[in-house]
Amino acid sequence: MTRVLYDLCGIDEGLRFSPYCWRVRYALAHKGLEVEARPWRFTDKQALAFADHDKVPVLVDGDEVITDSYEILRYLDRAYPDAPLLGDAVAEGRARFLKHYAERALQPAMMRTIIMDLLNAVHPDDRDYFRESREKRFGRTLEEFHSPAKGLSQLDAALEPLRGRLKEADYIDGASPAAGDYLVFGSFMWARTVSSADLVSNADPVHAWLERMLDLHGGLGRHAMRITDVEGAYR
Repeated sequence: MTRVLYDLCGIDEGLRFSPYCWRVRYALAHKGLEVEARPWRFTDKQALAFADHDKVPVLVDGDEVITDSYEILRYLDRAYPDAPLLGDAVAEGRARFLKHYAERALQPAMMRTIIMDLLNAVHPDDRDYFRESREKRFGRTLEEFHSPAKGLSQLDAALEPLRGRLKEADYIDGASPAAGDYLVFGSFMWARTVSSADLVSNADPVHAWLERMLDLHGGLGRHAMRITDVEGAYR
């Protein structure tokens, strides 16, 4: 059986930058499950018609088709109960909080910092779509939205709860990583793959956690293609 993950790609098919797909890739590695990460682009909506969905990640596992990164993590725990990701109902409630924390506190700050790098990383055929959809969301041009100083200040404040936790334990989920770590780390992989911006200082406990996360699962994140690896792509 071939397990397939539809995974957002950029200017190069090897450049995979979706924070939500990175959550799933780490969750699959956590479970020890092999997957074909099939490249998908923003404007290739027809390729997902079978899933009645227009965004990635989409996981196809035999006859099962699962959309949404969090729902995929829930599915993986049901279908493959060994090496739990989310745990019991109380633990899952905490994971849901971390999902929203990453999406509503960390990603907006990162977006303000890296938006122009992100535009550069998007496939040229997708850039008009990306610009139009994001400018509609922000209510301003990408150039007006772009403000690294404000973004980094916002991110620094948003990281305070994470710093507190990582002073207590090596991982958000304790002595070893699980869903909480993957839900948050996906956002950092998004920024890492499309930009060379330094979001966290080397002295920050978050930085040490990021280094541990990059080395997990045989260096899954460490060895991922970055925009700086794409010849002529990074300005």
